[in-house]
Amino acid sequence: MPVYEYACADCGPFEAIERMSHCAEPNDCPDCGAQSPRVMLTAPNVSFVSQSTRIGRLTNERSADSPKRTSTHGPGCGCCSAGTKQNSKTLHRPDGSKSFPTKRPWMISH
Repeated sequence: MPVYEYACADCGPFEAIERMSHCAEPNDCPDCGAQSPRVMLTAPNVSFVSQSTRIGRLTNERSADSPKRTSTHGPGCGCCSAGTKQNSKTLHRPDGSKSFPTKRPWMISH
């Protein structure tokens, strides 16, 4: 049975589950008991496709303008790498100086 929306003049909008044959009839307000006419406040959510197709379309709709990110940081950041150490090509000497053995020797580093 579908869910229909009704609007009570005193209490405001409410939803009720009714038979399709009673779709045009008013329904009693659950708070005050007054007869309330049926209204359409939101678009109906009717789907004649399989559940997997519906979920796929909803996922595509959501990812069209706001893609899902797994992390707020880029790949290989120090806080999210879960203890994995990045392979650095920088050579650290005991006196604190650095050298870059794989870089061009004539380049000056910062």
